[in-house]
Amino acid sequence: MVIPKLHYISQGNSPKEHLENIQKACSSGAELVELSLKGISEKKYLKLAEEAREITAHFQTRLLITSYYKVAKTIKADGVHLEKTDSCPTIARTHLYTWQIIGATANTIQDCEKLLSKEIDYIRLSPFKSSTSKNNIANVLGLKGYAAIIDSLKTETPIIGSGGITTEDVTAILETGISGIGVSTEITRDFNLIRKFNQLLRASSIDEQRYTL
Repeated sequence: MVIPKLHYISQGNSPKEHLENIQKACSSGAELVELSLKGISEKKYLKLAEEAREITAHFQTRLLITSYYKVAKTIKADGVHLEKTDSCPTIARTHLYTWQIIGATANTIQDCEKLLSKEIDYIRLSPFKSSTSKNNIANVLGLKGYAAIIDSLKTETPIIGSGGITTEDVTAILETGISGIGVSTEITRDFNLIRKFNQLLRASSIDEQRYTL
């Protein structure tokens, strides 16, 4: 499965707002959205995930579920995204359908190497910038951090950048070898930016094709 280059990671002040924002992202042309809620029970998560699945199915948008791989399996989401404190991808893999994808968050070369040994489908390298919305304990990577990790890994596995990324950052991020981006705040602020993000991401892949012809 080809991993879309733009991931919208849901945001909202309430579960209802998360669903509304997923709907807005889908109707604005998002190819992949991730239902990302913290601090709710698995039972509540399942109910919300079912609603998110209905929305994304209507738009033929792919849906990832954060953390809860059993929920991802139950609702037949396209996959699961595991944070650093979540279950091991190898365990999640035994519970999921073979076609479901597993992505995971990393912050260092060591994190990435560990994840690659567990056969995940993509790595989300975060954070790109420090963000006010999260208590950032992890190293802020920036362009230098991204470039160093990509050069060291030399992997075919897609590496997605995330953490405070705006449209101004995209071209420089792609030059480091990162293959796509996960965006939360910037898109939640203005869903029309999905089009702009997609144009910037596409422009780079057209360049790549031109060079390889």
